Amino acid sequence: MVRVSHHLLLCATPTKALCCPDPELGAASWARLKQLVRELGLENPAREQGIVLRTKADCLRICAEGPILLIWPDGVIYGGVSAERVERIIKEHVISGVPIETWVVGRNQFGR
Repeated sequence: MVRVSHHLLLCATPTKALCCPDPELGAASWARLKQLVRELGLENPAREQGIVLRTKADCLRICAEGPILLIWPDGVIYGGVSAERVERIIKEHVISGVPIETWVVGRNQFGR
């Protein structure tokens, strides 16, 4: 079994656009997230820290400031996740372990 370091869940194309009324913004954010995960080798099973999974979600029930990105297991929820912000979030938070506090809209400790 492959070790997982993070799972990125992006509410990018909701069927009910409550948090992000522009579907093109969500689609662009999703495309950039997929591209970066591949380019940075985060899906490589040989990655010492573990792989990074990514999922395009329809709704994370955080109906504000979308697109929304939830980073598991950290429980950090980012709002306003544009294609431009994705790169910084991945490099600073996922790879380096430092959340970008100004973009955080919530936290969930997942039962901890």
